[in-house]
Amino acid sequence: MSLDGITIRALVYELQYALINGKINKVHQPENDELLLDIRNNGISKKLIISASSNNPRIHFTKDTKKNPMSPAMFCMLLRKHIQNGRILSIEQDGFERVIKILISSYNELGDLTEKELIIEIMGRHSNIILVNNEEEKIIDSIKRVTPDISSVRQILPGMKYTPAPSQNKISPIDLNESNFLSFIKDDKSSNQLYKSIYENFVGISPLIAKEICNNAEIYENLNTDELNEEDSKKLFSSFKEIIGFIMNRNSNPTIVYNEYKTSILAFSSINLNQFENVRKENFDSINEMLDTLYETKDRLDRIKQKSLSLKKNIKTKLDRDKNKLSKQKDELLKAKTREKYKIAGELITANIYRIEKGMKEIEVIDYYNDNKDLKITLNPNLTPSENAQKKFKRYNKLKSAFAEVSDQIKQTKAEIDYLENILLSIENASDLDDLEEIREELIEENYIKYKKRNKSKNKKKKKESKVMHFLSSEGYDIYVGKNNKQNDYLTLKFADKNDIWLHTKDIPGSHVIIRKNSNEIPEQTLYEAALLSAFNSKARMSSNVAVDYTEKRNVKKPNGAKPGMVIYENNNTLYVTPSEKEISKIKKAD
Repeated sequence: MSLDGITIRALVYELQYALINGKINKVHQPENDELLLDIRNNGISKKLIISASSNNPRIHFTKDTKKNPMSPAMFCMLLRKHIQNGRILSIEQDGFERVIKILISSYNELGDLTEKELIIEIMGRHSNIILVNNEEEKIIDSIKRVTPDISSVRQILPGMKYTPAPSQNKISPIDLNESNFLSFIKDDKSSNQLYKSIYENFVGISPLIAKEICNNAEIYENLNTDELNEEDSKKLFSSFKEIIGFIMNRNSNPTIVYNEYKTSILAFSSINLNQFENVRKENFDSINEMLDTLYETKDRLDRIKQKSLSLKKNIKTKLDRDKNKLSKQKDELLKAKTREKYKIAGELITANIYRIEKGMKEIEVIDYYNDNKDLKITLNPNLTPSENAQKKFKRYNKLKSAFAEVSDQIKQTKAEIDYLENILLSIENASDLDDLEEIREELIEENYIKYKKRNKSKNKKKKKESKVMHFLSSEGYDIYVGKNNKQNDYLTLKFADKNDIWLHTKDIPGSHVIIRKNSNEIPEQTLYEAALLSAFNSKARMSSNVAVDYTEKRNVKKPNGAKPGMVIYENNNTLYVTPSEKEISKIKKAD
């Protein structure tokens, strides 16, 4: 998921409007592969971020500010010498390629006006930012030098002539007629799938845009190109030309597509993406605004992922340990269940004590407790008959005590496993750093992780509380869903009224869900939607026919000493639902 030629074309139009004739006031290099330019034009200052990062190469306006290193990098010093205080003459895209060229006019050390070209190549791990002397077309330097050891095909080094990246032999989508368009697709033998044939033949078309072209033409994207009939061919070309024309006419509809809870980005583009249904879409006024939001969101989600990994690892280690402990405890319980045979053996030895002499290794007796069948009892030849009987009774009493003790231990271990699985689910459902911080604080309070002292700040910020999820049912009822144990306790024990409806997946870790009753009977559809939310926000998210219990909140209690989020309930009914993102997306989010 990266910038494609279509989006870059729309972005260039915006940059041309905002930056041509602008003055580059400052040049910064906050990262090894990233520049930040302060540009002023028509009395308005803009921060332009240009990144050659392998993961997120990009160029756009940003509101973000990063700390600069104490000593500027060599490339930064070079740019300050050559383009700082310069004027932007033009900004162009190289065809529909992912290459942007910014022509800059500035004075050299002798006071002569010169032109330099800042070339931004947005090509994944091959991304680069290159400064070129425009008259001689020679490379002054680049943010990433490419030596013969790195690439035998194309080197980027000071003093060398700049040559564009090798062509992929794709066709420009501009001024393409229907017959040429179809011949390229149908003659393409490298791929029989329709959408692949589109993006592999035309410059600037990504797999996402190729699928959008097929979707708008109402043609199956994986259709074999040999099966494309005349009518579908016309619809496909019309869809293709409509998207290209939309961009060429300087139009855009910047869109980011998220999953339901905005915990992952599914796609983004300069056009509206009709191929995605029943998901969350966010539209923007400009490509720059979309890209700034996109990369800020990606950065935030990456930080959430990184922070959650250490928490998950910690909890999974403890969970594995508890599961092993439970297995051993169950083995001990099975042994303890054999205790009755020792009691019976002791009683039968006592009843036949007159027949037993010291030194005997076993005795065969009539088992009065099992239909008078014959039973062999092993004896310790070093013990007297009475001592043998006492040994059997002692073993019985020991196993009897062990049974009660191990049964209690198993109950505690199962409760801890449930709790830890609930914590794992909360970590997976965390949508921001505040959610994770609440989980971390809970684990510190419950002594699962150690508290790390932090530097005290004089201006200590007030801790930000994360919010529960709030939905509106199709019939207008408020539904609230907790994202972690602290929120679950708050919802159930403090927020909910005694008449509100409380829901939770049956015997499965998950969120507490509350329906505000407001003195009315809850309609079946609202109850069903709340049950869907309960199942979707549980460990059974990917299951079908999930059992969801519901009852009035008055029937829900928290036992003394119970861990956060753990409750007991009674007088409940059960609904069975199959959760899915498509069904969940139909339930309106209130905020």
